[in-house]
Amino acid sequence: MSNSDTSSQSTWRPATRQLHAGLERTAYGETSEPVFLTSGFVYDSAEQAAQTFTGEVTHYQYSRFGNPTVAALERRLADLEGAEACVATSTGMGAVSSALLSHVKAGDRVVASSALFGSCHWIVANLLPRYGVTTVFVDGTNMDEWAEALSEPTAAVLLESPSNPMLEILDIAAISALAHKAGAIVVVDNVFASPVYQKPLELGADVVVYSCTKHIDGQGRVLGGAVLGRAQWITETLQPFTRNTGNALSPFNAWVMLKGLETLSLRVDAMTRNAAQVADYLASAPGIVTVRYPGRADHPQYALAQRQMSAGGTLVAFEVAGGREGAFAFMNALKLIAISNNLGDSRSLVTHPGTTTHSKIAPEARAALGINEGTIRFSVGLEDAQDLIDDLARGFAALAAL
Repeated sequence: MSNSDTSSQSTWRPATRQLHAGLERTAYGETSEPVFLTSGFVYDSAEQAAQTFTGEVTHYQYSRFGNPTVAALERRLADLEGAEACVATSTGMGAVSSALLSHVKAGDRVVASSALFGSCHWIVANLLPRYGVTTVFVDGTNMDEWAEALSEPTAAVLLESPSNPMLEILDIAAISALAHKAGAIVVVDNVFASPVYQKPLELGADVVVYSCTKHIDGQGRVLGGAVLGRAQWITETLQPFTRNTGNALSPFNAWVMLKGLETLSLRVDAMTRNAAQVADYLASAPGIVTVRYPGRADHPQYALAQRQMSAGGTLVAFEVAGGREGAFAFMNALKLIAISNNLGDSRSLVTHPGTTTHSKIAPEARAALGINEGTIRFSVGLEDAQDLIDDLARGFAALAAL
């Protein structure tokens, strides 16, 4: 039993799609999506089982291959992203690793922005070369470096925009044009912008990856990821890899994320309003060295952010005086804002990238990315903005006391 009226779905706006897209009710007519907590499925006959495995009939086989609840999430994410197809994965890093490993082989070449999340950087710098893949890092904001790196055949490009943690904005359209000339697919980690504020596929990217743990669940409950792109690539390249390597999302986690999608725009918009206020406060606070927020005119790529994104997002990066000692004193003085390496959560969180998310990157490489000892990444939540500012004032008081 499908949703009763599908005739107007093509005209639905994003907030409506987050609630209704891909909804297929069972014969029971439930309001909320059902959770199919089952490992496997039964067949009406041995013939049906055989035909299912040959692809002659469509029938669920095993939840590692597909599950109705996971499929509902995949349909809704694809609709929201404007993608032809989606595969949900067990984690965000599962999404990134599957997108790359399913596509490349020994002898291929991958070009990536150097400004990547620590685990993404490890995959490009350490894992891919083990399998005979040549990897090249470039300054993601330097188009001359992209042009040089993509002047020879390349299999894949990986980038983040905004980047983690320094919120660099990369020109997705220009990079995609260069990559396609080199024969590469472009994989964009869109976690910081979220599906609400940026559409990489519309800018020329081929694949979008998410840690659904972040804004999509966004309430600190479950892990999950997603890979979105063209149906042919998903079916022929990605799915054989994920199904046979076991990178499957739990149906319960998928159900939680479906509930998270229902409030995605409401939460992200409110968090972004808070982030803009917090960034303005930080910019004039004593003890601040730098503030980076894509929604502020002093961001180095502000004009590009205005073209690519519809708002500045929920993350702020800033550097306090006093190096690591100053950053730790600042963070330890906070009473409301929690210290955690997660982000995109309804609760405000800070982390020190140099000793957490990017600690495995060499110090000189971190410094080249602008990640200094005093750098703090702030994931702004749903609290009252003035309460957040009051809490930050405690951090500055501790900083002044050093």
